[in-house]
Amino acid sequence: MTTPAAATPHPTAHPGDDISVFLIDDHTLLRRGLVALLGQQGGLHVVGEAGDAAEALRLLAQLRPQVILLDNHLPGVRGVDAIAGLREASPASRIVMLTVSEDGADLAAALQRGAQGYLLKTIDGELLAAAIRRAARGEPVVSPEMMGKLVAAFQTQGPPPEPAVAEPEASGQGDAAPLSPREEDVLREIARGASNKEIARTLDIAETTVKIHVQHILRKLGLSSRVQAAVYASDRGRRG
Repeated sequence: MTTPAAATPHPTAHPGDDISVFLIDDHTLLRRGLVALLGQQGGLHVVGEAGDAAEALRLLAQLRPQVILLDNHLPGVRGVDAIAGLREASPASRIVMLTVSEDGADLAAALQRGAQGYLLKTIDGELLAAAIRRAARGEPVVSPEMMGKLVAAFQTQGPPPEPAVAEPEASGQGDAAPLSPREEDVLREIARGASNKEIARTLDIAETTVKIHVQHILRKLGLSSRVQAAVYASDRGRRG
C-alpha cells in the first residue's frame, strides 16, 4: 500500500567514514526495510528518507548525502523526471535508481539525466550495499539483467558510440589508438557490468592495474564513462 509522502531526517550517528544514504520511495514499509537492511551492512548509514521528490528537496540541501536511492514510481513526478532537481539541490550526491521498472526508456532517461546507476528492487541486499559503495566512488552501477536493454536504449534513443570515438580527433588529440589485448579483456568485463575488483579477480591482476587500463580504454576510445564503454563494447559485439 502506498502511504502519504513523508520526509524524515536521521540526525543521529555519523560514524567514521560511513557512506551517507538518502531514500526516496513512497512505500513506508519498503523504506523501513531498507533502513534495517543497510544498517546491517558495514559502512552505510541512512541519514534521511522521503516519500516523494518534493519532500526530498526540502532535506537534501541540509543533509548532502553521498548516495540517493530513488524510486521511479513516485506521487506527483516520476523519479527520472526529478533527477535534475535533486542534483541541483545536492550536486555532490550520486543518484541511483532503485525501481521495479525494467523499461529500457526509463533506464536510458535516468542515465542521460545524470543518474549514477539503475538497479532493480529484486537485487540481493549484499549486492545492493556493494553497488552503493561503488556508486559513492563514482562508478556506474547497472543491474546485469538491464545491460541488454541499456545497449538497445542507447542505440535507439541516444547517440551511437561512433561520434564519441571521433571526439579525440575533433579536440586535436589524434586518432584513437588500438586497444591492447589486456585492454580488450578489461573492456569485455566492463561490458558484463563487472566492477574493478571483480575484473582484477577474473584477470588475476591488481585492482590498481585495472583502474589504469580503464583510464587508457576511455582515453583511446574517446569515451567519458564506463557506461559508454559498456555500450560501445556490446554494440561492437553485436556487429561482429
